[in-house]
Amino acid sequence: MDNKYDINSQINEELLNTTINKDDILGFREEFLTLHPYDQAQFFFKLSPDDRIKIYNFLSPKELADFFEMLEIEDHEYKDILAEMDPKYAADMLANMFTDNAVDVLNNLDKDQTASYLSIMDHTAAQEIKGLLHYEEYTAGSIMTTEFIAISANQTVRSAMYILKKEAPKAETIYYVYVIDEDGRLVGVISLRDLIISSDDTMISDIMFDRIVSISVSADQEEAAKQMRDYDLLALPVVDFQNHLLGIITVDDIIDVIDEEASDDYSKLAGVSDMDTIDKNPFAAAKKRLPWLIILLFLGMFTASLIGKFEDTLSKVPIVAVFIPLIAGMAGNTGTQALAVAVRGIATGELEEASKFKLIMRESGTGLITGTICGVLVSVIVYVWKGELLLGFLVGIAILASLFVATLAGSLVPLAMHKFKIDPAVASGPFITTMNDMTSILIYFGLATMFMNYLIH
Repeated sequence: MDNKYDINSQINEELLNTTINKDDILGFREEFLTLHPYDQAQFFFKLSPDDRIKIYNFLSPKELADFFEMLEIEDHEYKDILAEMDPKYAADMLANMFTDNAVDVLNNLDKDQTASYLSIMDHTAAQEIKGLLHYEEYTAGSIMTTEFIAISANQTVRSAMYILKKEAPKAETIYYVYVIDEDGRLVGVISLRDLIISSDDTMISDIMFDRIVSISVSADQEEAAKQMRDYDLLALPVVDFQNHLLGIITVDDIIDVIDEEASDDYSKLAGVSDMDTIDKNPFAAAKKRLPWLIILLFLGMFTASLIGKFEDTLSKVPIVAVFIPLIAGMAGNTGTQALAVAVRGIATGELEEASKFKLIMRESGTGLITGTICGVLVSVIVYVWKGELLLGFLVGIAILASLFVATLAGSLVPLAMHKFKIDPAVASGPFITTMNDMTSILIYFGLATMFMNYLIH
């Protein structure tokens, strides 16, 4: 069976570049249009601006729109690429994209540029795009599409199939057909499979499923992702407060949301403002990282000042300084582990009020067990290494206490931040590590000061 796109074939870049250099439009189209849209986007992005300008003469706005949404570029680069095109060509290309994808692109432009493209665009497409542009970013409304199929409950399967065949080319997905009443309120849903296997004279109201999973237009996009994951949906209807059907969110957009949110959380856990792309410019990368590093620098200075408070202990028992990196490092590591568990639980929605308490109790127990085992192990090692039983006991107790406190802090801090409506991922690894450095040093030197007289020979 022949496929429109041979997605297993490699892109023949040499051939494509040759056709571009020779201005061989027919040769280019014959090769390029057989590629999967993702491969088309990959090839397009590698081209120089001059070669891309040639592409705009080789392809229609509709053909460019088919792969433009798959470009893996930074937000500001959309502006540069659109500026290469004739404004009317760019407007036609945007009009031929699915509405939600066109909105994503336009959201990266200046308001004046957006208004300019909308003014020369097809009126119908412009109105649909304007309808989505006003929704707040990162909400269900901002990622939904208005290109869906809706039918009435009081019609037959025969008439519904007629509508489906007529509207399908313009819809983003037809796996689900939504049922609305005369006021446009969502009252049911029916799968394409059920439509196909039902007899022509069956009423839609008799076969539709009326217990519908939907989401409010103002809900956070993460909530939409959770619902689609929990209910294994390929599309999720979006409604207003009166349950009017406004649009649908498709699974491809949710995959982008999941990727975006995961990247954002990972960036925060790493103490970096943005890790979506690898910055080509080291100055740009440094600019993003410096704010976090400067904050951590001051926290580190506070940690250093804590050590300075115990100068007397260090001068009388210098051997205790050897184990500072060990204790601080162990506390930082175990705190980060607990942090990752808590943040993941919050992000996936697995943590309810009851399970939060269970998480705290479990992490406390985990910290106690790991602290005890590591404490006993390090006590034995220090005794064998240095021949100091009391020193080994001191380091072991410090490890036990530090790991217990660090594990507890790693779970409590993100839960507390979530309680106060602060993104728990902000409780990043570097912050937890630095905080645990301070507590572990206080514990270690506090114990060393208490037993100082017994450690002096």
